[in-house]
Amino acid sequence: MLARRHSPVAVLALCWAAVFFDGFDVMVYGAGLPYMLDDPAFGLDAATAGTVGSWTTFGMLLGALGCGSLTDGVGRRPVLVGCVLAFSAGSGVCAAAGSVGVFGAGRFLTGLGLGGLIPVCLAVVAEFTPERRVPLATGILMSAYHAGGMTATGVGLSLAPAYGWRWAFAAGVLPALVAVPLLLRFLPESPTVLANRALPGRRRSGERTRAVAALVGREHRASTLLLWLASACGLMLVYGLSTWLPQLMRVSGYGLGSSVGFLMAVNAGGIVGMLLAGWVASRFGAVPVAGTWFVLTAGSLLLLSVRMPVPVTYVVVTVTGIWLYSASTMVYAVAGGFYPAALRAPGLGWVAGVGRLGAVLSPWLGGYLFAHGHGRWGFFVFAAAGLLGAVAVLLSRVARRTAAVPAADVRAGAAAG
Repeated sequence: MLARRHSPVAVLALCWAAVFFDGFDVMVYGAGLPYMLDDPAFGLDAATAGTVGSWTTFGMLLGALGCGSLTDGVGRRPVLVGCVLAFSAGSGVCAAAGSVGVFGAGRFLTGLGLGGLIPVCLAVVAEFTPERRVPLATGILMSAYHAGGMTATGVGLSLAPAYGWRWAFAAGVLPALVAVPLLLRFLPESPTVLANRALPGRRRSGERTRAVAALVGREHRASTLLLWLASACGLMLVYGLSTWLPQLMRVSGYGLGSSVGFLMAVNAGGIVGMLLAGWVASRFGAVPVAGTWFVLTAGSLLLLSVRMPVPVTYVVVTVTGIWLYSASTMVYAVAGGFYPAALRAPGLGWVAGVGRLGAVLSPWLGGYLFAHGHGRWGFFVFAAAGLLGAVAVLLSRVARRTAAVPAADVRAGAAAG
């Protein structure tokens, strides 16, 4: 009854605002990184920049794994508010950091909040949205991530050259002032959480433990592992390109302004891609869309490894963004459709959390390649991740169908007996 008393559009709008700021605080590092590397007083080199990026995504991993289960106990809304406060505080630390170590600690704190927010928002939107509209709502929600990324790039281009890169991170404190009051005032609590609160404490703990165990139980194990792999590949692409795209384009011969501008272009494509993928997935299913999008991402990255005129490159980068980001998001839509309601929140949390291993690896890997003079190989490494993600997400549906057949046979045999 509670879910019907709250408008799905209002819930989606509130979560969209939260994810917008999530995208801003993720992308501001990539937007500011070329200027940080050119700042001799700060002392950041390419290898250390990759390590700092991995600290961020390691914080995201911990945030995603922790918040996915924590929300069932304390509620979705308090966790969302805590996540926004964490990544806002982390941005403030980064803006004021006097050393690379302090900056890295700020990015780790930012990562804790960023990692927890998206899977919780996905679960909330899925709970308040009619089932057949979940892929579309997921696409709309995640378009906010790229709107935030575009804004971060614009802030970086406008503030960093004139006033220094610190001001770009200072802008990341705004979510605490804007999003938190809106979430506290207007976001309804999850009906699943409210129902669980009526259960005895010991039973609630047991339910959470059984939910996590069920994800890797016989019925869901193969699909879960493949979705984890697909998510890792998708997030390797998302965070690898978010961190290193400007530097990849610079090593390919493009100027600094154009290279940072490409980050805005890829996020513009990401907005289009989210809306397109959500609409197409509502008609044809999330699995074929995710698989196709991964393959198209790989092809686009291989094309970007070739030097082209700047206007043509902007078009190719924008088209790459259409596939790149929504491929990863459609993995969440696949997971939301695979798992029953009781497993949806922990399932999404673990898909996002384990997927963060790809996000942890990719910034470090990019830093390693650049530090050893092999930056251009990044295009081929990320293209390979796209192809592997396509294989994993397509096999996840095969695994699910294979697991469902014996279960159906057992039920049929029991009924006949």
